Parts: sequence; structure tokens; C-alpha cells
Amino acid sequence: MQFVKPDINVDFVGKRKAAAIFSLVLILVGLISLMVKGGPNYGIDFAGGTLVQVKFEDKASAGDIKDALEELDLGGVVVQQFGDEANEFLIRAQNTSGELKGISQGISGALEKSYGDGKVEMRRTEMVGPQVGKDLRAKGMMALVYAMIGILIYITMRFEFRFAVGAIIALVHDVLITLGVFSLFGKEIDLPIIAAFLAIIGYSLNDTIIVYDRIRENMGKHGREGFTAVVNRSINETLSRTILTSGTTMLVVLALFVLGGGVIHNFAFALLVGVVVGTYSSIFVASPLLIFWEERRSQKAETTAA
Repeated sequence: MQFVKPDINVDFVGKRKAAAIFSLVLILVGLISLMVKGGPNYGIDFAGGTLVQVKFEDKASAGDIKDALEELDLGGVVVQQFGDEANEFLIRAQNTSGELKGISQGISGALEKSYGDGKVEMRRTEMVGPQVGKDLRAKGMMALVYAMIGILIYITMRFEFRFAVGAIIALVHDVLITLGVFSLFGKEIDLPIIAAFLAIIGYSLNDTIIVYDRIRENMGKHGREGFTAVVNRSINETLSRTILTSGTTMLVVLALFVLGGGVIHNFAFALLVGVVVGTYSSIFVASPLLIFWEERRSQKAETTAA
């Protein structure tokens, strides 16, 4: 099944400079947002603290809930609406002292005091110590680094080192833009989001490998056309597959995002951004980087010969 004509010839590589500027702008906007906000908005997994998910029978507001918890020594408290229901909230507190059961009972008692007995349902309580959160954050980062190193070695063995460098830069590009989007929208970074980043890396890499494999194949068949023409031909030849794969993946991720509920909302959002950016990078980042590498190598060879 094909959505594009087999003989299509879109000049993708001719737009590589505009694409590079567009990517740099997106990355810079994300990095500026991170600097302004003092870094990523870490969730309970990485920042440490106590998280409580509560549901009220009657209408409630974040401000009223915060006022009801003032009598408790919870440190900094953040209350935000959770999910699609107006009467369900997440309460995040910095304080992790005491037992989980005691904190849960304390919050439940303070809320029932304000809203009435039996009017508050404690749906979930989690606690992570600051040191554990710090360790989880470090391990999450190392997971991403190890994945990148493994990919670099694998692609170098299967293709060439220049292919591996292009793929790694494209993957870093995808993660940075997704991280920037999370910062812009004020979304939290926790363990499920690290899993989403790893999934984005795998998805983007798969798309890039398909294009790279076609480039290697066409270098033997159409090498006389020049490397730039071969890269552009390869992107066009794999375009139908790229559209099909990305389209079907987007449908599934979109369903998760819309219907999955609050618990996996951020995870699905990360995948949604990652699929779009990963598809873009396999065409406009990973492949054009090979052309840049080839041009630099040719210039060095000409300089040496002169």
C-alpha cells in the first residue's frame, strides 16, 4: 500500500538549511524555557516528597484544599486538578518525614474536617525520599546515555561511523525538543517520561535505519548521481513507508492521549511529540548530516591535494 507515487521526487535535502534553522530555533526556545524555570519540572519520582491523589464528592478548588492542609506540617504544598473530573486533585508535598500511612491519614483527616466525613476518597498515596529521588534521576539519565552509546556502537558496526554520528545527533535533537516542549507546557518529568524518551529514541532510530539502509543500497546502484542526489532519492523511496508507520503510530498514541486518563496523559503526550519530531528528524536531520559530513570530507581532500 502506497500513499505517494513511487517516482515522487521531493527536494528534501534542498531544504536542509531551512530545516536546520527551524530545529535550532525549537531547541533554543526549549533551552531558554528550561533556564528561565530553573531546570525541568521533576515529578515525585525525581524530586522526592509525598504525592496524594484525592477525589471529592462535592465541588472543590485547589485554593480551598491548600487552606485545609495548612494545619499540617507538609512543607511546600502544590495542589492541581487531575484527570478529566473537576473534583479530583493531586496534592504534592515536600515533607517526607513520618510513615506513609500516617501522612495519608493526616491529609484525609484535615480534608474531611473541612469537607465533611465520607466526602473525601483517598485514591493513591506515594512517598519518595529526596536521596532516592536523586538516585532515580541519575539512573534515568544514565539509561539515556547508555542507550545512545549502544546505538553509536551498533550503527558503526552495521553501517559506518558517520552514519552513527548522524543518528545520535538526530536522537539528541528529538529528546531535547521533547524536553523543551515539556518545559514550555509545565509538564512533569518522572520515570514514565524517561521510559517515553527511550521509546522515542527507539522509534526515531528505526525510521532513521530504514532511510540509511536505502542510502547504502542506492550508493551501489546510483552512486554516479552524486551523494546528495542518492540521499534525496533514498528519502523519497522510503517516504510511503514513513507516512504509513508514523500515521498508524500516531493514531494509537493519540488514542492513549485522549482516552488513556490522567495517569498516562504525560507519557502519551511525550510519545505524541516524539513521534512527530522523530519522523521529522529522520528526514531533515539524520540524512542531511551525512551530506554535511561528505561535503566536509571532500573539502579536506581537495585542500590536501592542493
